[in-house]
Amino acid sequence: MPHNDHSIAAVTSESTTYQANAKQHLRHDWMRHEVAALFDLPFNDLLFQAQTVHRQHFNPNHVQVSTLCSIKTGACPEDCKYCPQSARYDTGLEKEKLMKVNAVIEEAKAAKDSGATRFCMGAAWRSPKNKDLPYVIEMVKGVKALGLETCMTLGMLDADQSEALADAGLDYYNHNLDTSPEYYGDIITTRTYDDRLNTLQNVRDAGMKVCSGGIVGMGEDVQDRVGLLIQLANMSVHPESVPINMLVRVEGTPLDDVDDLDPFDFIRTIAVARILMPASHVRLSAGREEMNEQMQAMAFFAGANSIFYGEKLLTTPNPEANKDMQLFKRLGIEPEPYSATQKRREGVEIFEPKPSVKEAASSLFYDAAV
Repeated sequence: MPHNDHSIAAVTSESTTYQANAKQHLRHDWMRHEVAALFDLPFNDLLFQAQTVHRQHFNPNHVQVSTLCSIKTGACPEDCKYCPQSARYDTGLEKEKLMKVNAVIEEAKAAKDSGATRFCMGAAWRSPKNKDLPYVIEMVKGVKALGLETCMTLGMLDADQSEALADAGLDYYNHNLDTSPEYYGDIITTRTYDDRLNTLQNVRDAGMKVCSGGIVGMGEDVQDRVGLLIQLANMSVHPESVPINMLVRVEGTPLDDVDDLDPFDFIRTIAVARILMPASHVRLSAGREEMNEQMQAMAFFAGANSIFYGEKLLTTPNPEANKDMQLFKRLGIEPEPYSATQKRREGVEIFEPKPSVKEAASSLFYDAAV
């Protein structure tokens, strides 16, 4: 490990001083050999460093809780090899049109009642059609009116679409990079890596927070995990939320027979993400159904501090909400509190939602065409 001002040892040896000056210590110039060296550390040393960094930025016993709702399922034209929602693969998934606005609001109410503080809405689109955007915007406003944070993943966005969602009060936009630039072409051919980066830039320029991470266990090697995390950590502003997904193998997709991922390799990825992006929430996302309680607890120790909560994560299973709360209780973890009055961006007024979505025009409650 190189001994210079940027060394991990120097960063993690500081405590209160680092915490007081955290912003100036966030790095955006990570080198491949540095990140590879982190992955090569003895496991206990890596987790110690990750936990040290984590405590300098977060309450180690708080985990942010989100719920994800699929607002439009299946029939996606993309060829992402991991995805059961692609129209190119026969996975037995029933395609569904865009949910009605009032149905989405009811799902959000249930999520809030079960303890979620952020409601994420996902649509299987290459990108949203302009005719669908007014209904998506009403969903954002309705969920905001409940006092929840909002997040959406709708595919690629142009600048105008990003501005429209930001003006509606959308807090986060999710658009994952999935893997390294080098391995990306082995997983997806229908959109480029630059397409993904352009969407993230449009989101950032519009003033929304960025949710972007990737998937491990798709047959990539450790250098691809290095490449993915460098792409995220060297952005001019780190993504505020970094979901680390473990591949859920679905029969009918091209990746349904890849080898199982070593659980320690997954934990290592969480830990390195925490060290590279100290102030970001690192989310345990897809694949939690395959993790036992001990693996999840180790992921929290490695720096994961956000989860998707509920029985289904888009189209694949997720641990039931009551099981999550039971695990939290055993570990002494509490859901991270959220204030609905937090500003979306500096210099922009706090979004004030409409008094009641139920009063919206009935023409807004529709099923959009696929």
